[in-house]
Amino acid sequence: MTRHDLLLRGGTAVLPGLGPVACDIAVTEGRIAALLAPGTPAEAAAVWNLRGLVVLPGAIDAHLHLGHGADIARPRVAEDAAQESGAAAAGGITCFLPYLMATDPFSTFWDEVVAVTAAGSRIDFGYHPIISTEAQLAEVPVYARDYGAPSFKIFMNNRGGEGKRLGLPDIDDGFLLRLAEAAAAHGGMVCPHPETIELAWVMRERAMRADPQGEGGLASWNASRPPFVEADAVQRAGLVTRQAGAPLYIVHCSSAAALDAAVAQRALGGRVWVETCPHYLTHDIGWEGGAIGKINPPLREAADREALWAGLADGRIDTVATDHVHRDLSGKAGGIWKASPGCPGMETMLPVLLSEGHAKRGLPLARIAALLAANPARAMGLAAKGAIAPGMDADFAVVDPAARWTVTREGVLSAAGYSLYEGWEMTGRVVHTLVRGRPVLRDGALEAGAVGTGRYVPRRLQG
Repeated sequence: MTRHDLLLRGGTAVLPGLGPVACDIAVTEGRIAALLAPGTPAEAAAVWNLRGLVVLPGAIDAHLHLGHGADIARPRVAEDAAQESGAAAAGGITCFLPYLMATDPFSTFWDEVVAVTAAGSRIDFGYHPIISTEAQLAEVPVYARDYGAPSFKIFMNNRGGEGKRLGLPDIDDGFLLRLAEAAAAHGGMVCPHPETIELAWVMRERAMRADPQGEGGLASWNASRPPFVEADAVQRAGLVTRQAGAPLYIVHCSSAAALDAAVAQRALGGRVWVETCPHYLTHDIGWEGGAIGKINPPLREAADREALWAGLADGRIDTVATDHVHRDLSGKAGGIWKASPGCPGMETMLPVLLSEGHAKRGLPLARIAALLAANPARAMGLAAKGAIAPGMDADFAVVDPAARWTVTREGVLSAAGYSLYEGWEMTGRVVHTLVRGRPVLRDGALEAGAVGTGRYVPRRLQG
């Protein structure tokens, strides 16, 4: 009889095409070796009893920002990756893909960034390059072929000096077209931040004239960059990438208008993925946290929240990711017009889907597994991840779907030190997180020995 490294007994696993199924899971050398009928005789070096628990494929966060500094450009020390990957593991995330921002060609420091991240990360990781310069555009074939990083972000709003806040140069739609053509030629995908800044300038001037002190808070911020600003850029990105023959991944869809625009481009023949974020599913302009909730794109109206939930349920939205930023609350000073945009979210992404989606709205566990694991793995070219099946990486988020708990500031692990969900009672909690069969979170506590065990995962998109 084969002796496995680990045997997970007594749980209910969410399997591709089947949904929740009672089974035992055998793990050998970091991969799923077998799915067994409950109680099937098997030998293993370690046996875990998961009775009453649900085993989901490990969540994949395909959108976050890792590193300290005004621009959150990249991790400079291993502790960045250690602390934030600990927050990720607490939320059932087993692989994350931060966006990497710079003006230098990424070839000049790629190996350094990967080494720093590997030295600290508890979970597996990859990177998306943000393409902003001619030198970076020229290296797109290198990033896709040699680095296994075929997904390219572009800030469509960086024109007229708008990119200065991030230290990036202006670009235009011609640059977007050339990036899309390069991505199409080298097996890549375009991931635009979709806002039409010329429209936002007009709306921002009007909003600030109507509310110069920012007393309207989140409603004023939404008025300065309303949904049609996002939707216009989505439809333009869809047209340009379709012309070039490149797939399109719409990040942080925040509104019904943007979702409709993405679906329309899909109907015209574009290969379009749509991502939203937990905060757009749970928060709106009426939230009492004020500038703490300043995000780009902004939090929207309650009707937009419900439209996004409908999109999750019916398949129009493909993935959920966090857009996690781990700046602390000092970045929110100065009121709505001066506060820094962004918020943390890795610790609560899966719990939000379990609590607000599954427990309150009846969103099936199989759909949550697709949104957080199978679809991001397929979209981003993570061939060995995203599903509980023999031969796949043994990445698991083991949850108690009935557990009730309250989010507290004291319990936040991210360097951000706060959460939009403080005081919220959640139904559904992550109990264990395993990466390639190795526990990184056990019984709700981080495993100290997991620091630096995460691996860089080269990616290749499927046609």
